[in-house]
Amino acid sequence: MNAPDRRTALRAGLAVLGTAAASAGLAACSDGKAARTEPAASQGSGARAAGAAAPAVSPAPTSASAPGAASTSPSSRTQAEATAQAQAEARAQDLARTQTQAFTEVDHAATGRAQVALTFHGDGDPQLAQSLLKEAEADDARLTVLAVGRWLGGNPEMARRVLDGGHELGNHTENHVDISRLSPSAAFAEIEACAARLRKLTGSPGVWFRPSQTQHANPMLVEQARRAGYRTVLSYDVDPLDYEDPSAAQITERLLAAVHPGAVVSMHLGHQHTVTALPAVLAGLKARGLAAVTTSELFS
Repeated sequence: MNAPDRRTALRAGLAVLGTAAASAGLAACSDGKAARTEPAASQGSGARAAGAAAPAVSPAPTSASAPGAASTSPSSRTQAEATAQAQAEARAQDLARTQTQAFTEVDHAATGRAQVALTFHGDGDPQLAQSLLKEAEADDARLTVLAVGRWLGGNPEMARRVLDGGHELGNHTENHVDISRLSPSAAFAEIEACAARLRKLTGSPGVWFRPSQTQHANPMLVEQARRAGYRTVLSYDVDPLDYEDPSAAQITERLLAAVHPGAVVSMHLGHQHTVTALPAVLAGLKARGLAAVTTSELFS
């Protein structure tokens, strides 16, 4: 009985060892599977962002898992989209700011300085223009003359006369037509023809453009002025209506009643009462502590 008992015990012992080995193998497989699935679960729970070493335990992606592994995580996509949107908005703001700065109309300055710009539509008898310029220079006033192109064509010496007197010269179209009623191409031709005369006579088209027979430029005129190289359309906010030929006293009274620091005043060459009024106008400005300067100085 002893030998069989030993064999029975041996078989029982081997069976126990086999069961233990099998249990250990199953345990090892379960741990491995858990380790392989943890990274996927960790990504969903934010563990990687917290510093978990997921790549150390993640296996190489299979063909089935490669698309998921190669795709960008939702948080990364959200951040990239937000960055792209912010950049697009910044570019749009820069463009809008550039357009606003480049294509604009001004009718007064807000610098707070005690200065005004006396601007004159350049047309009419050149002798009256000469007399007015002398009156201004005698009082150390600097004017802006917005010349009509055909006037410069007939009196080319006036271009240099204006600049040599310390004044400023700009563009008031070629023929002084109602430019706001023209087609875009015709309006551009009016602006460009005068600019060409200015370039020929002075080497520059001037800084300022003022449309003819209208106080304010519509969007079409602003665009045509831009095409011709003018960044700013010059309007005005004080108008004594001197072109209607009121008396010199009326011109002076109207102007001084409306003028203010930063004002842009619209006046005209070629009118005798305007020439006569200028000394009283300049005296009235001085009494108010206001200096007559060029438009570029006013807006500088």
